[in-house]
Amino acid sequence: MSAVDNTPGSGGKSTGNKPPLSKERQQQARRRVLRTILLTGGVMGAALSGYLPLAYGQKKRLRPPGALDEKDFLASCIKCGQCVQVCPVQAIKLADLVDGFGVGTPYIDAREQACDFSCDAVQCILACPTGSLTYHKPEFLPVRHGAALAAKPILLAKETDAEPTLNLKERIGVARLTRPESCLAIQGKGFKGQVQGPDFEGRMRYMSVDRWKPIKIADHPYDVAECDLCARECPIKGAISIETVFAPDGSQRKSPVVHEPCVGCGVCEMICPVEPTAIEIVPREVWRS
Repeated sequence: MSAVDNTPGSGGKSTGNKPPLSKERQQQARRRVLRTILLTGGVMGAALSGYLPLAYGQKKRLRPPGALDEKDFLASCIKCGQCVQVCPVQAIKLADLVDGFGVGTPYIDAREQACDFSCDAVQCILACPTGSLTYHKPEFLPVRHGAALAAKPILLAKETDAEPTLNLKERIGVARLTRPESCLAIQGKGFKGQVQGPDFEGRMRYMSVDRWKPIKIADHPYDVAECDLCARECPIKGAISIETVFAPDGSQRKSPVVHEPCVGCGVCEMICPVEPTAIEIVPREVWRS
């Protein structure tokens, strides 16, 4: 028994140590702590599950040819996947959960598989049932300054045909030399081998092989004294060239130069032999002269 202090002013309070908690009370306390931890984790998980799609949703996706501006595209696309099914090189994918409101919508990862217009007629536009991908944007939808093409792009694979152009009026992005320091052309180097290695699944049609049948890029190795792959394989006439430029130190270098006909297809990004790629497509970018 604990001692009781009976001195004046003590009020007869116990002065001894408290008895230890029983085993049952210890277990209850541990359960309360564990429950608090689990509830806290659940709340944080729920918060992140809502936050991450919004965060990832801010990332610009490269949409298929003929796509409306992003807000209108997301509002009109019914996520049917028809564009995915008709693409001859399987360039179009459907976005996953981290895309938030954009989940299920079509996009292109140009580094993995670009749109090389192997279909000629841009079949994804023909397959779209809602006009999210369209040849002719309705008059009530404005065209962003710099998004419109000055002329219909000429497809090199059709250059000798009666109708060599693609029926596109707006670009889906613009190629930019984002890592000039890694560009082989600027370094004055060539390239020999398979772009992105022997296991790369990316495909493209080569006029010298078969105009109508895309083949694996890994099956078409290169051996060039000075790298010009981005300009060499660009499917749009006049969209990119290798030109002599002046470096900051005054020396002359060869460098890829992107021109107004660029539609943002992504072939230059896919075919660039360095990793990470020196040139890439900026989605929804407009032309700035």
